Amino acid sequence: MTLEVWLLFIAVSFVPAISPGPAVFLALSNTLKFGGRATIWSGTGNALGLFILGFGVALGLGTIMETSALAFTILKFIGAGYLIWLGIKTWRDKSGLVEDDLNTRPPQKHKLFSTALIVSLTNPKAIVVILALFPPFMSAEGSALFQATILSATYAILCFLNHLMIAMMGGRLKSFMSNIKRIRLVRRVLGATFVSFGALLASAQR
Repeated sequence: MTLEVWLLFIAVSFVPAISPGPAVFLALSNTLKFGGRATIWSGTGNALGLFILGFGVALGLGTIMETSALAFTILKFIGAGYLIWLGIKTWRDKSGLVEDDLNTRPPQKHKLFSTALIVSLTNPKAIVVILALFPPFMSAEGSALFQATILSATYAILCFLNHLMIAMMGGRLKSFMSNIKRIRLVRRVLGATFVSFGALLASAQR
């Protein structure tokens, strides 16, 4: 892979990396509720999930999903079910999105990491982007594993930087969410968005 091809991949991947999706909304929710440090942990889990998906492309995930209805159906409903559950949980949670420094216990890092990892691995946007974006930048003459490593790491880092930016905006976001009505509205929007992504994934066709 040449430097020119890699730079073109970065340019093409920039918009998908920052566009709204389940992982971005999860990062927003974590930033508002727990603060920027929590978002860094969830962003790390999301990046690892994207890196794993990238290797899936190299190992023939696209071919499997294209030829096996069973494999596609299993992946589809696992992801859809988890996103819908996460959406309902977010909607019904009454603890508030903004952290109370005096009363809120610090979140467990491994839970933040694992939740983001699962969302990433079952993220319909990430799956579609990787399956559509990676193959055109992979040359048959080079090592598929090596190229997938570069592309996966690049896309994962771009997404992590987007989550880092969300974490750095934590103070302004908390100020905006100081009103209880805004908190309730954002929670319902986040919950409905997760459910919507889950429903879209469940209805996706090969």
